[in-house]
Amino acid sequence: MKKAFIIAEAGVNHNGSLTIAKKMINVAAEAGADAIKFQTFQAERVVSRHAPKAEYQKEKTAKGESQFEMIKKLELDAAAHQELIACCEREGIRFLSTPFDRESINLLDRLGLDIFKVPSGEITNLPYLRKIGSLKKAVILSTGMADLSEIRDALDILTGAGARLAEITVLHCNTAYPTPFEDVNLHAMLTIKTEFPGVKIGYSDHTPGIEASIAAVAMGATVIEKHFTLDKNMEGPDHKASLEPNELKAMVTAIRNIEIALGNGIKKPTPSELKNKSVVRKSIVAARYIRKGEVFSEENITVKRPGNGISPMRWNEMIGKRASKNYKQDDLI
Repeated sequence: MKKAFIIAEAGVNHNGSLTIAKKMINVAAEAGADAIKFQTFQAERVVSRHAPKAEYQKEKTAKGESQFEMIKKLELDAAAHQELIACCEREGIRFLSTPFDRESINLLDRLGLDIFKVPSGEITNLPYLRKIGSLKKAVILSTGMADLSEIRDALDILTGAGARLAEITVLHCNTAYPTPFEDVNLHAMLTIKTEFPGVKIGYSDHTPGIEASIAAVAMGATVIEKHFTLDKNMEGPDHKASLEPNELKAMVTAIRNIEIALGNGIKKPTPSELKNKSVVRKSIVAARYIRKGEVFSEENITVKRPGNGISPMRWNEMIGKRASKNYKQDDLI
């Protein structure tokens, strides 16, 4: 089985600090994630100055602050991107970032990114999708708040602009931060796979724990995306719904174990259990003393461990045959 591509979503949990962002790269690499993903945007091009915050954003950010003011503090400029890319190269982890406007798409393209992530909020942004598709690179498409018709429209725009369907991964997603477990609906990921043959599927997880991501991999997710933070108590919009470093590491470890456990689907004894075969299976043995020439019957033979004699599956064949020698009780026949 191919391993799932695990994205440790730093997002804006760096709080605008390059020092924190670099620490997050170290944490993601140590946890064993395949990539760490940030967000690339210019506040002026993404949100109006009077746009309200989402309810979950209000909990850990300054009161009276607009969404514009909140995200303006979280921007990363081109120089910061180059520093973070260099840090990722040193740590041996892939750098990714989600662009939120056309200029940011251009920046990431110039920086050489070969995977472009479309966030849930842009799935109905036709010019944005057309621009991403025109790059003819791999695309990861989040589908929070979307229905099947909106996913279909987005895929049509991406492929119409040049993206290859085989290089698109569609992530099932719920954009509530955190997502209640009753709203996860992982079977919708399989619906996407059925409805759009040719794409790969994955899961962008905003639940409080790691169980949903692990289950998604067991169900066939090829990409997992999960927010993480250095500390859930930090000020900022996404920290509360993010994993802390030890939780991120536990998630990656659990996913890798599950991938091994899924195996190849061939049902046969494994090397680790073959040593138990003769111990726990049974053989046909003498139920009492049997003299040579005596006929084997339900009264004088029985089935007991170990299993290194004649299999009980040959019971009918044994009944009525004559003993070729004397047997003591419990002797293998």
